[in-house]
Amino acid sequence: MAPPLAPPVIEGPAAWKAVDLAPQDWIHTLSDAEVDEVVCAAWRAADHLADLATLTKEDFPLPSLAARLKQIQHQEVLEGRGFAVIRGLDLGALDRRQCAAAFLGIGAHLGNARPQNAKGHILGHVKDLGRSSADPTARLYQTHERQTFHTDSCDVVALMCLRPARRGGRSSLVSSVTIHNEMRRTRPDLAACLFQSIETDRRGEEAPGERPFFDIPVFNWHEGCFAAIYQRQYIESARRFPDAPPLTAQQVEALDLLDALANDPRLELEIDFQPGDIQLVNNHVLFHDRTAFEDWPEPERRRHLLRLWLAPQGAQPLPDVFSQRFGSVTVGERGGVSVPRERWTVPLEAE
Repeated sequence: MAPPLAPPVIEGPAAWKAVDLAPQDWIHTLSDAEVDEVVCAAWRAADHLADLATLTKEDFPLPSLAARLKQIQHQEVLEGRGFAVIRGLDLGALDRRQCAAAFLGIGAHLGNARPQNAKGHILGHVKDLGRSSADPTARLYQTHERQTFHTDSCDVVALMCLRPARRGGRSSLVSSVTIHNEMRRTRPDLAACLFQSIETDRRGEEAPGERPFFDIPVFNWHEGCFAAIYQRQYIESARRFPDAPPLTAQQVEALDLLDALANDPRLELEIDFQPGDIQLVNNHVLFHDRTAFEDWPEPERRRHLLRLWLAPQGAQPLPDVFSQRFGSVTVGERGGVSVPRERWTVPLEAE
């Protein structure tokens, strides 16, 4: 049976265009009292928890900020435009372990952290490690190259900026809902093609017994909800496996149109990160990207973001096919790489 198509036009706040948004719509600046709550909770958690991987929201009390975080997540990230930026956290008051505790603690109020790689890291580091996208085992966040528009393997991805690049490295967002609507309007045949399964490379992070690629449509419609999953480079690199067939001419045309729309300046939004910024992105309704960057020569000044993959309790339902990549489709327990919980770790430096 063919997977169901979404309606020709999906309406709602997630179907936005960059030209219709303004920064005041999506930036939420913390008050001095809210910053103090985070800093005090981070000091305490970093001092009292031997293993930050065990941190829960009970270990990180936020008497006034917790309710605001939940409101932002529900109204804007899960049910609204699909993203928000929380600004104003003072990193000067925190060392690296305390920064990690602060980010993990805020994340714990938003959802359950999920492992991001085969090592079981629940805290990720987005930093240029000198890797190249030409290496089929490399992850694009380990390079200084443009990532191109994609989704991460979780409901919500959170990024916290420790240090921005010398030049470039802007965060880019585009609505996959809007891309779907534009494709259905102009090329419904190509939009329908993307509702068919397509192989995507796991880049060496498959669990025992899993194939080295997953097979999920780019566009999905399930229980009245739209969900996209996409990484063009990994779709193409999956062709290195003998049981992943070559892309058809129609698939290539459909992916080319998707990429062209994602890069349309009317649709795409670019954001400059400031130290302490926390960006929340709903992977099901947005694609995100990062522009290429030039870094500082001094190691201590180089661009460095922390990342969390979160599974919120209020996330939308997903079709069963997502269990290939998310491990499960159970809300609050899905996403990430399949690693036993006892192996989950919080590295304080990029590896």
